[in-house]
Amino acid sequence: MEFMPFYLFATVFVFLLAGYPVAFTLAGTALLFAGIGQTTGSFDSAFLEALPNRLYGIMTNQILTAVPLFVFMGVMLERSKIAEDLLETMARLFGKKRGGLGFSVILVGMLLAASTGIVGATVVTMGLLSLPTMLKRGYDPEISTGMICASGTLGQIIPPSIVLVLLGDVLSSAYQQAQLDMGIFSPETLSVGDLFIGALIPGFMLVGLYLIYIAFIAYTKPNAMPAMEQNSEDDITPVLRAVLQSLLPPLFLIIAVLGSIIGGLATPTEAAAIGAVGAMLLAASKNQLNLENLREVMRSTTRVTSMVFMIFIGASLFSLVFRGYGGEELVQEMLGDLSGGKYHALFAVMLVMFLLGFVLDFIEITFVVVPIVAPVLLAMGIDPIWLGIMIAINLQTSFLTPPFGFALFYLRGVAPVEIKTTQIYKGVMPFIIIQLVALGLIAYWPGIAVWLPSKLN
Repeated sequence: MEFMPFYLFATVFVFLLAGYPVAFTLAGTALLFAGIGQTTGSFDSAFLEALPNRLYGIMTNQILTAVPLFVFMGVMLERSKIAEDLLETMARLFGKKRGGLGFSVILVGMLLAASTGIVGATVVTMGLLSLPTMLKRGYDPEISTGMICASGTLGQIIPPSIVLVLLGDVLSSAYQQAQLDMGIFSPETLSVGDLFIGALIPGFMLVGLYLIYIAFIAYTKPNAMPAMEQNSEDDITPVLRAVLQSLLPPLFLIIAVLGSIIGGLATPTEAAAIGAVGAMLLAASKNQLNLENLREVMRSTTRVTSMVFMIFIGASLFSLVFRGYGGEELVQEMLGDLSGGKYHALFAVMLVMFLLGFVLDFIEITFVVVPIVAPVLLAMGIDPIWLGIMIAINLQTSFLTPPFGFALFYLRGVAPVEIKTTQIYKGVMPFIIIQLVALGLIAYWPGIAVWLPSKLN
């Protein structure tokens, strides 16, 4: 019975690979093992009595209210043709230079990531809009698909990211629990805003590394990223005017959302409401706010939000049963026995999360794995903001990695038939290396993630 927590985790993993819904797999497997434990006398049913309080806590959690609002904002912006306008005008601005279209894709992907925070939406949108254009302009298919997948996953790390909202809520609870376990009865708090601020420098650093790589390829392999032909209609003044007209509205919205959080003027939930209203105004300015679009946006928002909260409920039940079997103590003992202390333990956790990212979505990893390992790591003295940013970039990397990376599946679903899956795999390899370099830099210099929050708090 000592290894029942691992049997529980392994059973969940098997059912997930078999294709069963995540939320019901977590809850159903947990109840099954609780029943086995009751029968054998190895599980105390008192742990399950805490479930109503857990569910009430989810219902009254104001931070989680930001999730449907950010999802609404992202879906509304996706349907308001902002990405299409940005790509068209950016391509006219940069396209005359070698690699210019690639620069446009990365920059628009960054803006979409900051606007929507949804990886799937960004990859699909960029795949539908930019991939045919790049192929038509003679861009190498491998480089083109790699850029789209990489820029699409920026939504994991660039705020306002749904990943950071969920991760911030889970890490906040784990941080308080870790401090209580260490005998600190007036614990410090961690907010979603802290993670947002901490993610700014790493996110922009990642964009900068992408752009440096594209510039290098454009210089060393000019045939892979040719320049567009000059058009008389593309005089710089009207092009700049068009760029500003397309760029300023979403940029203003991003600054309003993030600025209100960073400046302490609004909580993440209040800022999400600002973003949702702002997205509706942008859609209205482009004549895209009608009853049909609004109905579809509401449907998509309800669908995504229901999935997130059902997984949260299932994960709460799973964690109660896991703890009832002594799983938390077992994990703590295993990580504590690693030679090298907290850094070896952190490396082991990062490796496990990276591998799990091949087959599990970030929501599942955030709700299932993080609550188990985070209290142990935080009790070892690891900074919670640093840990949160490391986890976010780690998951972002795993979403790019063949053969199971989610971003690859999203792009494969919308890419032209002449694009081979192997080309997509080869195209993302350099960006995976860039991600690992960024992760290594943040691991070696934690100040990249924690300096800005320390100055603003």
